[in-house]
Amino acid sequence: MTAHHRAICTAFALFILLAFSTTFTYAAEDPVFTGKGDFAINGYDSVAYHLEMKHVKGDSDFTAEWNGAVWRFKNAENRDQFQSDPERWAPKYGGYCAWAVSNNYTAKTDPKAWSIVDDRLYLNYSRSVRRTWSKDIPGNIRRGDANWPAVLGN
Repeated sequence: MTAHHRAICTAFALFILLAFSTTFTYAAEDPVFTGKGDFAINGYDSVAYHLEMKHVKGDSDFTAEWNGAVWRFKNAENRDQFQSDPERWAPKYGGYCAWAVSNNYTAKTDPKAWSIVDDRLYLNYSRSVRRTWSKDIPGNIRRGDANWPAVLGN
């Protein structure tokens, strides 16, 4: 074996050794998906989904901080309701895509791709993903609940 071949074999062996002995660490996801602007639900009012059955953009004059995120609301009444019981009004799975969480990963959400099930708000990546999620809501919620919050990687 030539010196050149020994050098190549040594480099390859070192590469394999490092590849299999390195521990990879992944950053844990935040408990609330904030996306752009660091606002929960991209600044939409989580209480309005429940009370008005539609997505309503929150106002920068009516905010609350909870679970590491800033939440915006349409008015002071919605903000106050949220602050009285944030677990009730916040979306399940921290606002991450319900379909993704049911499949043991996280994904961003579209505030316009939402569902209220048993008085809980669920968000999805897109309207087409929401249609897929809706084909087995009880099963997807059961799997999502089993995966949450471990799916965050904390």
